[in-house]
Amino acid sequence: MRDLVAHSHSAAAFLVYFQLYCLTHGMERHSVAISHGVLADVTGISKRSVQTAIGRLIDRRLVRCHKARPTSVPIYTVLTPWIRRKKEHDDS
Repeated sequence: MRDLVAHSHSAAAFLVYFQLYCLTHGMERHSVAISHGVLADVTGISKRSVQTAIGRLIDRRLVRCHKARPTSVPIYTVLTPWIRRKKEHDDS
């Protein structure tokens, strides 16, 4: 995450990622449907800054975004590439 703030010079991306992480992993959910406007209100940054931050997070493969239709609310999945998942072994 230090890379997001230091290298990309985007504290907004860190704030948005942290908020999305809290809304998904923090609540034991896989994804969350939330608009840019609501994210802007919750994080205290502008809607445009949220849009730019989301773009950076998607480019860095830290967030995945899905929309059912072009005008629908985005559904975000927060990725944690630094956490390795335990492989399930079938001992049978």
